[in-house]
Amino acid sequence: MLTARSSFEAHLYMDLHPCECGSGDFERGHRLEQHGDDIVAVYEGACRQCGTVRRFVFRMTDEIPPPPPAFGGPQPSQIIDPGEFADVAFRISESAGVRLLNTPEAEQHKLRDAVAYAVAAFEEIPKFIPPGEDAVPAKAFISETGRARYRREPRKFQRDVLARNIRDARAVLADIDEHSPGSGGATAPRD
Repeated sequence: MLTARSSFEAHLYMDLHPCECGSGDFERGHRLEQHGDDIVAVYEGACRQCGTVRRFVFRMTDEIPPPPPAFGGPQPSQIIDPGEFADVAFRISESAGVRLLNTPEAEQHKLRDAVAYAVAAFEEIPKFIPPGEDAVPAKAFISETGRARYRREPRKFQRDVLARNIRDARAVLADIDEHSPGSGGATAPRD
């Protein structure tokens, strides 16, 4: 059974695993169940494109999840690898960056949730670095997407590069907070 540290992590996992038809869009009915000592989150719904019923079951960790948009506590994800987090972080930060350039400063708060989500994804990657090491090890990349990203850009998984990416993304977020009133709550961006 999949183990999720938060509902945000469970939703990202579902986003990263589309239906066989290629669509990731399905109405996610949700319920919690008690299975022995475990709390289990069950998400079910029909694919909006082909009608196939999709079902995901996650054992939720015992720790109280951090507030959104964080995906989990200090331990690395067991279901999403660092390359997948990197794909999400770079895709969203690049998209939000282009939109920020074309949005008046007074309205940039509308992009805050997307930038905060990218920051949270960037912050997940260093959790995969073992103590005393300076980079995410190749064995941490367990998905096809993650392994492909690591092969293309192994340097982006070094501690110093990750720290710079996090610092830069946080600076964009801080700039939005400082110069654009009306920041909202964290939600997962849907590009």
